[in-house]
Amino acid sequence: MTKGKVSGVVANMVTLRVDGPVLQGEICYITTGGDRLMAEVIKVIGQDVYVQVFESTRGLKVGAEAEFTGHMLEIQLGPGMLSKNYDGLQNDLDKMEGVFLKRGQYTEPLDAEREWDFEPIVKVGDKVESSAWLGKVEENHQPLKIMAPFQMQGVATVKSIVPAGKYKIHDVVAVLTDEQGNDINVDMVQHWPVKFAMTNYKEKPRPFKLLETGVRTIDTFNPIVEGGTGFIPGPFGTGKTVLQHAISKQAEADIVIIAACGERANEVVEIFTEFPELVDPHTGRKLMERTIIIANTSNMPVAAREASVYTAMTMAEYYRSMGLRVLLMADSTSRWAQALREMSNRMEELPGPDALTARSVL
Repeated sequence: MTKGKVSGVVANMVTLRVDGPVLQGEICYITTGGDRLMAEVIKVIGQDVYVQVFESTRGLKVGAEAEFTGHMLEIQLGPGMLSKNYDGLQNDLDKMEGVFLKRGQYTEPLDAEREWDFEPIVKVGDKVESSAWLGKVEENHQPLKIMAPFQMQGVATVKSIVPAGKYKIHDVVAVLTDEQGNDINVDMVQHWPVKFAMTNYKEKPRPFKLLETGVRTIDTFNPIVEGGTGFIPGPFGTGKTVLQHAISKQAEADIVIIAACGERANEVVEIFTEFPELVDPHTGRKLMERTIIIANTSNMPVAAREASVYTAMTMAEYYRSMGLRVLLMADSTSRWAQALREMSNRMEELPGPDALTARSVL
């Protein structure tokens, strides 16, 4: 396992001198003051590796030790994500202690002890490919699919599948045999890097169906199609968040994901307090039952702010692979672009083309 030592610190960008190979985008942990700070590799020049730290680097000194994990920034995908409040690294904010987030504190995003009513879809002998539906569970009255591993290559054969019953997310529910004769144990959890797009589809059709947002002015004068994008430009206090609430309530979507990226703390508090009170007009229950909130306030490190949008998009792709319609709200992309520009400045590079200035995107 590759290790390194800190040779320079510029705000959240840290330079390490390493003793082995390192991957672009690899995750490492830097030890300082008893805390282990998560960081991501953004640039490699010989033995010098530049990483962006997702936490405050206050007190970090030259000579501090770092240990690389061998994998990219990834999140856990599975039953139990709906109604959750996460940060950009998929830490469950409701499990955090105290009002203020502590440096180096990480929590599990899923409940490993909760049991789910699993119902198989396939049978022994069936041929399956990556992301094929193996079974289904229900979360908050929403049917979810348990899929074959996203990273699986080729065609596999179902060797065994558990009968209908209650299982935990880490219980093996199916065993697949790949083309080389190797057995693959499948549970309900997927691990996937947030900066790798999921390509678990045979074709990508051109968007053509109108997304009914329930807001007539949008549907009439600025229609949005399913699979397409739209944006809401505007200064402070013009009602962008209120409009997002209206769209979240009325839009023809199965899952709603809110990425509060770089918003001021008071705006994020409004999302946490007001959004759970919204009533879903389609079901009569709370809209939060089919919603996930990912929050990174503007006073958090820029690295975590950048990761929050990728995390939200990865979750949206996961539910998309189940055949569900997902509404992804990113508020605001201007502050996400600001985070990208700050990292470019620290690396003494020109900002990339992603540094756009739209305020909110859905």
